[in-house]
Amino acid sequence: MTTTSAAPARQHVPAELPTRIQHVIDGERVDSVDGSAFDVLDPVSNTTYLQAAAGKKADIDRAVAAARRAFTDGPWPRMLPRERSRILHRVADIVESTDARLAELESFDSGLPITQALGQARRAAENFRFFADLIVAQADDTYKVPGRQINYVNRKPIGVAGLITPWNTPFMLESWKLGPALATGNTVVLKPAEFTPLSASLWAGIFEEAGVPKGVFNLVNGLGEEAGDALVKHPDVPLISFTGESRTGQLIFGNAAPFLKGLSMELGGKSPAIVFADADLEAAIDATIFGVFSLNGERCTAGSRILVERPIYDEFVERYARQARHVVVGLPHDPATEVGALVHPEHFDKVMSYIEIGKEEGRLVAGGGRPAGFETGNFVAPTVFADVPPEARIFQEEIFGPVVAITPFDTDEEALALANGVKYGLAAYVWTNDLKRAHNVAQAVEAGMVWLNSNNVRDLRTPFGGVKASGLGHEGGYRSIDFYTHQQAVHITLGEVHNPTLGRSGKAPHPAPPADDEADPELR
Repeated sequence: MTTTSAAPARQHVPAELPTRIQHVIDGERVDSVDGSAFDVLDPVSNTTYLQAAAGKKADIDRAVAAARRAFTDGPWPRMLPRERSRILHRVADIVESTDARLAELESFDSGLPITQALGQARRAAENFRFFADLIVAQADDTYKVPGRQINYVNRKPIGVAGLITPWNTPFMLESWKLGPALATGNTVVLKPAEFTPLSASLWAGIFEEAGVPKGVFNLVNGLGEEAGDALVKHPDVPLISFTGESRTGQLIFGNAAPFLKGLSMELGGKSPAIVFADADLEAAIDATIFGVFSLNGERCTAGSRILVERPIYDEFVERYARQARHVVVGLPHDPATEVGALVHPEHFDKVMSYIEIGKEEGRLVAGGGRPAGFETGNFVAPTVFADVPPEARIFQEEIFGPVVAITPFDTDEEALALANGVKYGLAAYVWTNDLKRAHNVAQAVEAGMVWLNSNNVRDLRTPFGGVKASGLGHEGGYRSIDFYTHQQAVHITLGEVHNPTLGRSGKAPHPAPPADDEADPELR
């Protein structure tokens, strides 16, 4: 079994790479209070190319204090929505005008193919545009009781939002949280993933150029168990938005509980793609190939379990495996590359360990190791296992790499049982030309999002989030506005006040209680 590989060439190293990344606190770039730093590797050579300041509790305390001052004393929360919107549109303009450079740095730092990194940079700009427009168009409910009362909703920013972001498509996912948090008037402390701090370090310059006031945006690099933990536990951070693995989400949930913080968590996934015998087979194969191998398979919504109806199962497996073998693995900067390098050697080792497990659990039909010509670096051939039983670990557990498990089914009921038979519930994909079946399956599948006869195409107006172990709450569109704002109900009486009255009956009042020295000693 072979996988198409781009001809190995010299790794591209972007010009003017920094050798050190600092925190950004109150508009200033600063080192950690204790001076500590950590190494950052590039995923092609796995060598250190820079050091990043390693934030701890003291650094989080400084960042939160700056963000709190900017919220209580600064202009940002008090600006008209249109004023904030203009600044956020300038952020989008800057991102769009530098998208090639952003993509180059993101690709180098994360291992994403350059063409896909470019698409993510452009999506980041669109995220800011969307929320810049939405905050101006935002309308809230007003309820009238004719002649008696008007009741309306007043939205207010909440305060300092703590944003903790993952290492897959880091720049775009940071924009997904920064856009609505800032649009609604909050200030933020961002803790980016330690594997990929490079693109996050660019936000400070972008915001400064766009006119975001100092202290509104703060960034602290560091490990999750140090900087991330301190941010979650900080009493002056009422909101935490987190994207990452489910186990970390459980820890955040527990650590945030004593403070009754608002939580939005998009966690892991093991999403099914259900392919029925009446589906457009070519479209289904193309979509499911893209769904698990794009972004190097490092995507939360990856359709990493493909459930195929028995009459077309053999044909599907044969065609899918053949196409997977032709997915081009290559250096991230090469425009021909379709799968680049996984983000970090720790993650590479994890994915490779699952491939070895899969060889004992299913039938390997494509990939299964390193692609030819890539003896070093975090390169994994697109790997396909067929005949995978539902109790297999590669069926049940999130791998987060270019690995897919294919399983047959015979009935609609069995397909749903297989689809729902894991602890996750983020996304699902259904392929059928039977309209009734499509809607019935969509409603019965345990997933926060379902795509019918479609690849993962996002509409920013719709809610994004999962059920079961895949998350808590939803963001996207108005759900993001809801999360980042207080909704205060205001009630106004019109005309005569209609109050129930107490204490105006005219009867004698109750006798006053006796003085302490007259009280019944038995009741003392």
